[in-house]
Amino acid sequence: MKLGVFTPVFGKQTLDQVLAKLRSLPGVSAIEIATGAWPGSDHIDVDSLLASPQKAADFAKRIRDAGLTISALSCHGNPMHPNRAMMREHDDAYRKSVRLAKLLQVPVVVTFSGCPGDGEEGKCPNWIVAPWPPEFLETLEWQWDKKVIPYWKEAGKFAADHGVKVAIEPHPGFVVYNVETALRLRDAAGKDVGVNFDPSHLFWQGVDVPIAIRALGDAIFHVHAKDSALNGQNIALNGVLDAKSYRQMADRAWLFRSVGWGHDEIVWKQIVSALRLVGYDYVISIEHEDALASVDEGLESAATFLSRIVLREPPVEPWWT
Repeated sequence: MKLGVFTPVFGKQTLDQVLAKLRSLPGVSAIEIATGAWPGSDHIDVDSLLASPQKAADFAKRIRDAGLTISALSCHGNPMHPNRAMMREHDDAYRKSVRLAKLLQVPVVVTFSGCPGDGEEGKCPNWIVAPWPPEFLETLEWQWDKKVIPYWKEAGKFAADHGVKVAIEPHPGFVVYNVETALRLRDAAGKDVGVNFDPSHLFWQGVDVPIAIRALGDAIFHVHAKDSALNGQNIALNGVLDAKSYRQMADRAWLFRSVGWGHDEIVWKQIVSALRLVGYDYVISIEHEDALASVDEGLESAATFLSRIVLREPPVEPWWT
């Protein structure tokens, strides 16, 4: 496996500054580049590269010359948002990312499943996680039957036609948020639609992460390294569902943390081992969203932590087999 870093954490830094930082981190040899929708595209001019194969080739060479590979292009968005302008913007970002991935020979595009509204005239996404009152279940069935499955059947084929796999990140707030919903979408949309596996969104839902990895198996196309820490006192009072601002850190049920600051080394060793057991031997990409650590602290802590436990060489066939 390889270690990588997802670029939005670097904000308005130049690409040269980003590459220099990645070269300084222990064990890091890959970069996941944000190409639109919510993460933005601060470190790549997508339209310019799509318009010029030579510029695209030069960009790819620039990454290689820094000793890195591009693990994925990522455009986390909601391509079925009931706001038509946002829907078009995020769908456009996805399709440009797929086309650019083909041009740069990047095998994976990462995004969200999206979430529709409660009908054709809806104004906001409507994330439904309960079957009652009865209109909830009716709306959920409408979302999947009329929006989610038709969109991803076509969007998954669009990616496959370009030789690219789509890694949907299960994330609360969207129709794909856990193992069951991820596999439901994959079953409907085809094998070129899989998962960007981010444990941080599953920990706080109460998921046993190695068990989730075993259930997803070869549907895992890409992996994020991000942790979450649960506040037992706040959970005991109000449970894990929490809509308070991430800035209200002391009052929340859980917080995103750098790897190792939410769950200890043995848990992350179990995660890496589970990935290896299902045949995953690609990139584990560090995503820093820890409000208690600076960018440098969070990245250096995560890279140092993971470089001790990520197996970067293929396993050796045991002598006794």
